[in-house]
Amino acid sequence: MSKITEVVESIALPIVERENMELVDVEFVKEGPDWFLRVYIDKPGGVDLDDCVNINEQLSEKLNETDPIEQAYYLDVSSPGAERPLKKPSDFERAVGKNVYMKTFAPIDGAKEFEGILTAYDGETVVIETRIKTRKKAVSLPVDKIAQARLAVTFS
Repeated sequence: MSKITEVVESIALPIVERENMELVDVEFVKEGPDWFLRVYIDKPGGVDLDDCVNINEQLSEKLNETDPIEQAYYLDVSSPGAERPLKKPSDFERAVGKNVYMKTFAPIDGAKEFEGILTAYDGETVVIETRIKTRKKAVSLPVDKIAQARLAVTFS
């Protein structure tokens, strides 16, 4: 996490929590010539446009007061979406029993990408039940070897 995202997270967290929401993630990324500060929020049942506007207005005011970012940027407050990233221990705990996609830094059991049901999480390892054709297989992945993890939407 960069210094900017850490500072923004410390500013955004009290605002988001005061509104009974969760701060999912903060990103500061350059796309083409423009910089984007993206703040992802969520709450049980999901967030709506009014929630995003409310947090955007409060956060924008605080960011203007403290001015932690030197360059010009666009502030974007939104939901993490259906394929929400899994980054914190609470994200993994909440995802047990759900369909997930994970990508590892290096191959594990000959693969770097895994999709299936997250069946267990103990803080250090996740277990995903994957399907290979008609066979189910449980794969254990050390959390520190996971490059990317997110919920995965499936269409039946």
